[in-house]
Formats: sequence, C-alpha cells, structure tokens
Amino acid sequence: MNTKVVLTLADARVIAAAARACAEQNQWNVVIAVVDDGGHLILLERMDDTQLGSVQVAHEKARTACLFRRPTKKIEDTILGGRVHMLNLPAATPIEGGLPLLHDGKVVGAIGVSGVQSFQDGLVAEAGVAAMVIL
Repeated sequence: MNTKVVLTLADARVIAAAARACAEQNQWNVVIAVVDDGGHLILLERMDDTQLGSVQVAHEKARTACLFRRPTKKIEDTILGGRVHMLNLPAATPIEGGLPLLHDGKVVGAIGVSGVQSFQDGLVAEAGVAAMVIL
C-alpha cells in the first residue's frame, strides 16, 4: 500500500517558527513562505517592516525549489556559471533562499525566504529545514 506523506499546516508552522527565530536572532526582516508538494502556499509570514516585494519573491522561491526539486541556489549558480539560457525556465526564480522540504528523499514541499541579501535568506531557510519533523 502506498501512503503519501503530506506537509500539514502544523508542520509548516514549526518550519516557519524556526526560520523566523533565525531571522529575529540576526535582526533580519524577512518573508517566509512554506508550500506543499505542488508549490501551493500553506503558510506565509511577513515580519514587521519587511519590504512588500518580498511577499511574492519568497513564495516564488519556495515554488521554484518545490517544482524543480532543488535549492534555488543551484539554479542561480548554474546561471552564474554561464548557462544563461536557464533564465528562460518557466516558473523559476533563480535566487538563493528557496529549499525543498524532503521526507524519505521525496519532496513534500518547500520553504522560500526573501527580505535580506540572498545568502542571508538562504541561512533563514536552512533553519526552517533543520526544524522539519514529519511524523
């Protein structure tokens, strides 16, 4: 019998809380988006005084990580390495800060963070991933 593991709202809240704690510790104002395995938004948090443009960017980073099953940083690095045609990928935001959420090697969702420098967004997203526990 095949059983599909899904990311719940409770899971998303744990992931976002860990990411937010990292951001707060560093005094970074960010938006945190958590999506399901189809790239659909489960949870979005915009910390006070975070630029409004980061709302969409965080969601798109999460969608990209989910749909392409890899960190957005990998796509960014590929483009920076000279494969600029990758900029034409549909639904791809090639900026660090999006990470897939894995359970037993399968993508169950993703987290996207935007608001500070992209490497800082990546650190906040990593904190969220580290807190993921699906029962």
